[in-house]
Amino acid sequence: MNLLFAVNDGFVDQMLTVVYSILQNSRVTHIKMFVIQEKELEQTSKIYQFCHENQVDYCPIIVTGNEFANAKITDRYPHTIYYRLLAHKYLPEDVDKVLYLDADLLCINDIKPLYDTDINGYLYAACSHSRLTNVTDVVNKVRLKNENADAYYNSGVLLMNLSEIRQNVDPNDIFDFIENNKFNLLLPDQDILNGLYGHQIKDLPDEIWNFDARKNRTYEVLSMGEWDLNWVMEHTAILHFCGREKPWKSGYFGRYSALYKHYSHRALEPWVKENTQHFSTVTDPEVSVENGQS
Repeated sequence: MNLLFAVNDGFVDQMLTVVYSILQNSRVTHIKMFVIQEKELEQTSKIYQFCHENQVDYCPIIVTGNEFANAKITDRYPHTIYYRLLAHKYLPEDVDKVLYLDADLLCINDIKPLYDTDINGYLYAACSHSRLTNVTDVVNKVRLKNENADAYYNSGVLLMNLSEIRQNVDPNDIFDFIENNKFNLLLPDQDILNGLYGHQIKDLPDEIWNFDARKNRTYEVLSMGEWDLNWVMEHTAILHFCGREKPWKSGYFGRYSALYKHYSHRALEPWVKENTQHFSTVTDPEVSVENGQS
């Protein structure tokens, strides 16, 4: 299974949590983890150690160009969010399929059926959250000038048909779209994806492959009560912690907070133990007395 991430140093722990949850819950025999980054991540040694211990191939991809210098960025949307749009340019030519994942996800059931989805004739496969919001697909189609799009798709889980993408996605089209719509992009990379390629995306059920963890009550209403917590734990494969509030931040009290913390703790346990041991050594009162410190 080829996985793709695009992160900075602020999301390394979260990315490793995603991969750990996949290893625990999916029928995968081998993972190759491609990570697009603007410069070598400061926590590279941690990534290599995690991958070695979990038998994952780590394949860092350093983007040295400045292709998205003029693209809109904010504290929530750094340059790295755009790199998935040119993944076919950065990845090796012999990679014909890859599953891009945001780092704010959790895999709680098998994602191999997602990876094995037939996407012949499509550029991507993705999920729409249109049912969960007040913004209609029609509004987004008009705003992004793509009347042929079937829906407005979330770009956080994106199965990529790289063979088709290499033939049909021109980087210049992406740069032109950014320039022509720079005052009209609300969710920058996602808007570009939908504006240019929304009509070439295979629609997937979000309640299975991209469950918006903020909207559990909405899902229950949409399903007439069927998609409750028990159903989610049995059927949903990917929980997506969309929005500003994240389960690794203090003060987060979402329904799946404890579940996320469990996987995060297990994924990062070697470093938690290391820090705990270091802290105990520094603050142990017996050690302080022996060293003549008060």
